[in-house]
Amino acid sequence: MPRRLTPSQISFYETNGYLLIKGVYTKSEMAEARAAMHALAARLEPLRREGDITWSSVRTGTTRIYHCHDVQFHTAVATRLICEPRFTAALQDLIGENVQLHHTKMFIKPPENGSPFPLHQDYPYFPHAGTSMTAATIHFDDAPLAKGCLRVIPGSHKQGPRTPSGDDHSLPFSEYPLESAVPCEAEAGDVLVFNYLTIHGSGVNTSNEARTTMLVQVRDPLDKPLVATHLSAGQGMMLAGIDPQCSLLPEWERGEPAAAVAAES
Repeated sequence: MPRRLTPSQISFYETNGYLLIKGVYTKSEMAEARAAMHALAARLEPLRREGDITWSSVRTGTTRIYHCHDVQFHTAVATRLICEPRFTAALQDLIGENVQLHHTKMFIKPPENGSPFPLHQDYPYFPHAGTSMTAATIHFDDAPLAKGCLRVIPGSHKQGPRTPSGDDHSLPFSEYPLESAVPCEAEAGDVLVFNYLTIHGSGVNTSNEARTTMLVQVRDPLDKPLVATHLSAGQGMMLAGIDPQCSLLPEWERGEPAAAVAAES
């Protein structure tokens, strides 16, 4: 049976809006996955047309970050990771038995100049009617403070959406300095889970090794989006449980095409 979270872990998450889950994946699993992520970044780099994707509020021209959306469409390693029961069982304990994928992203902060992320909430990018939207960051290598590990403000999810600023929807530096957030140093195989209302960010990677992660955004399938964002063929995939919205089946699932095929023949 997959490992489930303890009552104390669940209570910590409910109180603080985040939880670092140790050793969800093995070191060997992460070594294989890390190699796959860096190989993917190398394949994609010649195809990119956009320039630096570092957020405008922290863009200096001296840092960089590599990324990829919908990682599971590019490498089967990612598909295995997001469907792994050790991973999905923990998410079920936090948001309910039905866990639906919204999107995934790979981030690689290169050595010595990996771009930071200012403090922000995920809510402005994909708001929902409820609060089930949850981020789970899988760490493929160790993420100490020097690598620009994720940082969070405990309990900030309880105060609802804040007013963002700028094109990237980050929070004002004067009110939300990165140094005010708690560092969540992690090891390869750890997963950091946080609610989309939890204020979070990360610093510059000043170390001599890349920081490699994959962000997996999930929700309860009954939590309705207020804005259609990050749309892809993978959005809506069930990672655990079921989607109880049977009335929303597409036409081809209801049998309508059968009549059309009969008429054509």
